[in-house]
Amino acid sequence: MNYDQSLDYLETLATFGIKPGLTRIEKLLDLMGQPQLRYRTIHVTGTNGKGSTTAMLAAILKAAGIKTGMYTSPHLVSYTERFLIDGQSASEGEFAAALTETAHYVDAMVAEGEDQPTEFEVLTAAAFHYFAQKGVEWAVIEVGLGGLLDSTNVIIPQASVITNVMLDHTDRCGTTVKEIAFHKAGIIKPGVPVITAATEEALDVMIEKAAECRSPIYQKGLDFQAVRLGNQGMMQIIHVAAPGFEFSEVVKLPLIGVYQVENCANAVMTALCLRKNEPRITNSAIHAGLQNVVWFGRAEVLKKDPVIIIDGAHNPAGAKALRDTLNSVFPGRPITFLFGVLRDKDRHGIIKELISPLDAVVVVSPLSPRAMPATELAPEISASHIEIADTIAEGLERAGILAGADGVVCAAGSLYLIGVVRSLIVGVQE
Repeated sequence: MNYDQSLDYLETLATFGIKPGLTRIEKLLDLMGQPQLRYRTIHVTGTNGKGSTTAMLAAILKAAGIKTGMYTSPHLVSYTERFLIDGQSASEGEFAAALTETAHYVDAMVAEGEDQPTEFEVLTAAAFHYFAQKGVEWAVIEVGLGGLLDSTNVIIPQASVITNVMLDHTDRCGTTVKEIAFHKAGIIKPGVPVITAATEEALDVMIEKAAECRSPIYQKGLDFQAVRLGNQGMMQIIHVAAPGFEFSEVVKLPLIGVYQVENCANAVMTALCLRKNEPRITNSAIHAGLQNVVWFGRAEVLKKDPVIIIDGAHNPAGAKALRDTLNSVFPGRPITFLFGVLRDKDRHGIIKELISPLDAVVVVSPLSPRAMPATELAPEISASHIEIADTIAEGLERAGILAGADGVVCAAGSLYLIGVVRSLIVGVQE
């Protein structure tokens, strides 16, 4: 298959939907020779921040001189973004080759009477194969959904990272924080260190699971801390301390979201746990990795004059974190949102946390079959000025006009929205 054909192939797989469970992925990987066991891994889950934490850890490993793979989802613009080695996306040819190889095994599996693997299962197996083929030494693997029954939960990691636990994916992981925490805790493996910023009843679940697995657990606020000291331009200055590891350092982070302080703490604590068996992870590597980390679409500044920011903010906690960032980094400046959500998200919670009565909002429909139509969403928003745009490109133009020279344009509400915005802006810049 070429790249376009590989996308067509994935589209046919999407018709099988999401089917939690590990039986299919385990069978597929067994046929492929267990590629996920040919390098060391870190497993990352959480309601918010798992992608950013994954990117920070991958950047630290790369800065340590380690050939590092990174598997994340979803993508913003291209599927190739999901397969990264040392910060570089797979080429379209490499992506297609990995899918083609995996498809052979899928066909063999189905011919034997096994169930058809889902799109995400095939992508996950292809990523594991790609990393093995390219000789990565470490790979940082982000959970797709939940943890316990997620297709990535076939690795035997060196560390299990659980950023936080809040209500999200309630249709699949449970309707309470405790039920969702049970799924997140499913990535905890016997004897493998657990690093988490979970709190209250979610933390109780993590502690219980770690004890059951006899795994050491490191808790933010108890074993490690982080404090935001301020900004230096578009760089955050953060003090991170882990007394038990004799670490107390001020680090710089180019990700401006105030919520990144917690993610930074998780990443540093994980790196400290790993360096007992990986001496290349030095303090210098931690500093260099964090200072050079790139993570698309999370309080990402695409332009500075005028300011255009994108952030998924697809649940209330993410929306609140984004609002806190805007208030902190751009105090007093008028905000114009380019806003759209998926129908199955908590749009009322997102709107409540993100949009103030003083803001202007241009409402659009994200590019997804699950999108909430802009005409239905707009009446649910209270703001100083509300418009509806037919396309994301039109909405971006109108938001820029509304914001003017002194304002800030912020695209938020769905990754299916901000991916298009990023593509439009990067295309203009190039």
